[in-house]
Formats: sequence, C-alpha cells, structure tokens
Amino acid sequence: MNEAQTEINIPHLFRCPISLDLLEDPVTLTTGQTYDRSSIEKWISAGNFTCPVTMQKLHDLSFVPNHTLRHLIDQWLQLGSQYHPSTNNSATIDYLASLKNNLESHDSTLETKFKALEKIKVLSDEYCSFRKSCFQQLSFLSLLLELVFGLCLSDSKLSENYLDFVELTLSCILKLLPIVNLEPLNIIKDESKLENFIFLFEKGTSSIKTSLCLVIDYSTTVSQTEDLCHVLGNSQKLVHEIVQVVMNQNSVDNDEVSTAAIKALSALSSLESNKESLVKCGAINGIITYISRCENGKKINLAPLAMATLKKLLVLESGKEALVNHVNGIETLVKMVFKVCNQECSESAVGILSIICSDFGSAREVAIGAGVLSQLLFLLQSQCGTKTKTKARMLLKLLRSKWSEESMQV
Repeated sequence: MNEAQTEINIPHLFRCPISLDLLEDPVTLTTGQTYDRSSIEKWISAGNFTCPVTMQKLHDLSFVPNHTLRHLIDQWLQLGSQYHPSTNNSATIDYLASLKNNLESHDSTLETKFKALEKIKVLSDEYCSFRKSCFQQLSFLSLLLELVFGLCLSDSKLSENYLDFVELTLSCILKLLPIVNLEPLNIIKDESKLENFIFLFEKGTSSIKTSLCLVIDYSTTVSQTEDLCHVLGNSQKLVHEIVQVVMNQNSVDNDEVSTAAIKALSALSSLESNKESLVKCGAINGIITYISRCENGKKINLAPLAMATLKKLLVLESGKEALVNHVNGIETLVKMVFKVCNQECSESAVGILSIICSDFGSAREVAIGAGVLSQLLFLLQSQCGTKTKTKARMLLKLLRSKWSEESMQV
C-alpha cells in the first residue's frame, strides 16, 4: 500500500488530533481525549496546559496508555487496513459481526469474549454517525442482555473471572442504551432472566450493582419499557436489595453505588403502581438514611433527587406513616431546611414538612423540638428564592395555627 493510500484510509478514530497521523503510542488525558504520546508531550513541554481538543485546563498533566485502542490499531494494520470505520459502513458491520460471532460462539474462550467486549466498548464510545444503525442492525443489545441474564446462574458460577465478564458486559450495555432501541430490555421481564437479575444484584460486586441500578433507571425513559418498570418495581426482593444498597453504603468510596441506587428508586417511583411496593420494602427509610449523611459532611450528589423521590412517595398514607415513624425522619428533614449550599434541598424539605406537619400532630411536636422554627427564620433571612421563602412562610403559619388550636384544646 502506498503512502497516499494509507493516508486516505486511516480511520478518524486512529488519528492523533494534533499531528493527524496514525496513533503510534495512544495515551488518554484526564479529559478523556486520546493523543499520540510524542505529540501531547511536545504540546505540554511548550507550556500548553490545556487539552488541545476540549481546551479544558489540565489540573493533572498525567496520562494513561490506551491499550484497547492500540490493540484495535494493530488489528487494523494486520488486516491491511480493510477495516475502515470512518467511511465504510459495510466494513464496519462486517467487523462488528465478527465480534458478535466471537461472543455467540460456544467455542470462544472467556479471554476471546473479553477482547471482543473491550472492542465493542471502545466502538460504542467513539463512533457517531453510523454506530446506531450498526449496533441496531446486528441486535447487539439483545445479545449482551442474553450473555448476562440468559444463563442458569448459581453461586458456583460466580468466579472472579465470571464477575469481571459480567461487569464488562454490563458496561457495554450501558454504552449502548443511549444509542439503540430499548425494546430488548423487556426480555428481563422473563421469569428466569428476572431471577438472574435479582441474583446478580444480591451476589454481584459494587460495580455490578451500580450497572444494574442504571439499567433500571433507563427502563423508565421510554413507554416501550413501562411494563418492565412495573415488574421491577413490584419485585419486593429486588426493591429490598436496592434499599439495602442505599442504607449500607456508609463509605465515601462507595458513593457511586448508593447514588445509582437512589436513581433506581427515583425511576421506579415514577410509576404509581410501584409506590406501594417501594414503601413496603423500606424505601422511605433508605432515602432518609441517604439524606442524613449530609450531617456527617459527606458529599451527597443526589440529595435533591432523593428528596424529590421521598415527596413522590408521600402521596400514600403508608408513606407518610413510614416517615413519621422513622426514628430520625423529621429531625433529618429539619436539618435540611436551611441549606445555603443547596436551595433545592431546602425547598423540598420545607414542602415535605408542610405535608407531614399538616396531618400529624406528633410530627409537629418533633419538628418544633428539633428547631424547625429557628431554621425557617434563618431561611427567610437568607438569599434563597422567592418560591422557597413562600413555602417557608406557609409552614410557619401552619405550625403557629396548629399550635394555637392545640393550646386552646388543652
């Protein structure tokens, strides 16, 4: 192959954004962009401390080798540049079909399947114009779901290598969900696959639990999978496991999985038919536990979403009772009233307390004892929004009027 032909045939993915030449030693910056090592080293040594593509400031100048992309380039070169993803859609489909065959074949080793999945992960992440049609045409989502949930699982099968395989497959599934039709997710409704879904949630690693929670989150994004959301939300065993993840993750290191679990609970609560199951399985307790970590100075990424989910569950009397009966429920909400750093949480806390204090005298007593009046006054003197202040005034008025009524009755 002559030099000009090679230049024409280099896929866009395989070119260094700086030199525009074939990547010889691809390395990835903290921004996620990949460059040839020599090119990015020259860029930085010249005093440029930004990412050339995104122009983000590089607070960390380190980079890591992109072994997966290096492997893809090596394979492309071995094939005589026949694999041409940037301009040849047919070749891309052929290449993806070969990866699919490796995953489907009973003769493929686990190592072969690992390599195929790694390539799929890179391809699904990098390609834009044709990736959706290619992955959709080859039914990759159905295949990957079958790989994870289609086997007859047992404790004996959950070796470290197998769990690594499940983690990688779920990672590929999550890469595909935003770009393909979600109809194949409905296979999880099948009894045996649902059992495997729950089994993996019980026995899997934190990474597996995180991915399964995010799959649940996706199940509520389109009407095609509404029935799946209903099935998942009414599986009390599954909901119980999700709640346990929220309640048991007390380490900052495990914030990712508890955050994903909050997303799952929020997604499931979007269906009215799921709310009773969520409350019955302890979702209120789990959410309060998650929110209460703010008191310990931990970074809680989804406190506003957790508060919004809690409010959705309070349409049920059982939800209100679960909150009132929680040993720290009302106190936790009172502490969230005056959150200068998060006005969304403040507004939600005031709204939830208004609902509970209107219906339960015991909640009013606890709230007042926990200092809600001073919290509300601080909030009114702060720079919070008009909507939050209006709700705060209404709650103050409610507490005063109820207190007056009860005093007169005494």
